[in-house]
Order: sequence, then C-alpha cells, then structure tokens
Amino acid sequence: QVQLVESGGGLVQAGGSLRLSCAASESTFSFLGWYRQAPGGQRELVAGINRDGSTDYGDSVKGRFTISRDNAKNVIYLQMNSLKPEDTAVYYCNIKLGPFKPIYWGQGTQVIVSS
Repeated sequence: QVQLVESGGGLVQAGGSLRLSCAASESTFSFLGWYRQAPGGQRELVAGINRDGSTDYGDSVKGRFTISRDNAKNVIYLQMNSLKPEDTAVYYCNIKLGPFKPIYWGQGTQVIVSS
C-alpha cells in the first residue's frame, strides 16, 4: 500500500500563491502529480512528473503553476501562483506505479481562492 501525505492547502485571495506538498512512500512510479476536483465538476489533471522526468500540466494552469520534486525526500511540490477563484477545488495527489499496477490517491487538500 502506497501512502501519499498531502499538505499546504488553504484560503487565499485571488492573485495570491500557495504551495502544496505530497510525500510519497514509493519512489518508483510512472507518474506522480496532482489532480483537482471542483464542486460539481470532474477530476482533472493539474500537473505531474513522469518517470523520465518530463512534466505535464493542465491547460488552465500552464504558466501559473509549477511542479517540482525533491528526490532525496521523495516529495513533490506544486507551486501555485496568480491563483484565480476558478482554481478553487480539492487537490489530490496521485501516483501511478506503471502498466497493470495500482493507482493511489491522497486524501485531498482543499484550496479556496476568494475573489
């Protein structure tokens, strides 16, 4: 069982910044990143790091959010700048171990951006 421990959510005004952290108990993966789900919405990709070190971003966050990884600590960070009210959602850390292997989710951390 892979453990994902998230932190860093909260309330911030529009235009502000937050940084989310996710500590993973597994260091070998095909994908490690963040999804989010707004009330009444579907879960969507925010950002992630692939096995080869490349990164993926959702279109709505490109240029504002940056994902990074501390390999020594096996922690990923999501730096969120220029936050907008539409960024309000529960953010979930996600790890994919590889083809035909399990996918794990964190418990979620709430981000609220006030206008």
